[in-house]
Amino acid sequence: MNDPDWPCIQRRVDTLSAAVMWPHPPENQAETGTLSPEAARLAELLALRRLSLEEAESAVDATADLTKEDYTAIFSDVFDRLNQRRVEVMGGITRYARNQARMAQEIDALRSEIATLSKAETPDFDRIDQLEEDLDWRARVFDDRRRSLTYACEAPVLLEKRLYSLAQILAARVAE
Repeated sequence: MNDPDWPCIQRRVDTLSAAVMWPHPPENQAETGTLSPEAARLAELLALRRLSLEEAESAVDATADLTKEDYTAIFSDVFDRLNQRRVEVMGGITRYARNQARMAQEIDALRSEIATLSKAETPDFDRIDQLEEDLDWRARVFDDRRRSLTYACEAPVLLEKRLYSLAQILAARVAE
């Protein structure tokens, strides 16, 4: 998808495909949404971004007596949660980029106004000083936000990598 509001180097992919990450198709499509209380707790825990992958693996190991269908349903639940978070993050990045574009226009307008006032027969130096101060502040905020955008653009990638790693952890249990 070619989105003019997408500021990141990474190509924008709005939704991920679970089939790319999970090699085990559900045997009964209707059952994938049904989680036992133990499986639901595990899925909820795995969806937490603050949980390290090592802790996630330990949590999976500590949960006993799960079937292939349980692992498939857990992955499906975790996938839905993390993919939704990723979509929300990407929407935030797009809004952030639009605000940056708006700020760039405001900075250009201030520069034009300063240039116009400076060319006047009797320049209003107080007004010019005020506008230059405003311009400096806005330019500083703009640059700070531009630098932050690099880190914001990594968030969807990190969520995708986490989801893939969790799929590998769960899929390894199915293979056992």
